[in-house]
Amino acid sequence: MFIVSLRYVVPVGEVEPHMAGHMAWLEKHYADGTFIASGRKVPRTGGVILARGERSKLESCLADDPFVVHGVAEFEIIECAISRTVEGLEALRE
Repeated sequence: MFIVSLRYVVPVGEVEPHMAGHMAWLEKHYADGTFIASGRKVPRTGGVILARGERSKLESCLADDPFVVHGVAEFEIIECAISRTVEGLEALRE
């Protein structure tokens, strides 16, 4: 399991033109099962993605994010082993 932290490296106004592409990219990776949750940071300085799979594939996937391709965001990958969840989220456990 991975927590991906995206951080904008430009003002939000420069991020907006790439939002539609980013949303399509997210949808693609929800459909293939890589992403299981995502959302904006508060305050809006980037976003967070909960992902699963192999790290090398995730790194390749993240490199294709339009935000990264256009240089408006950077990412950090935090690998974790989920051992406890609330009822209903048991599928997140390893």
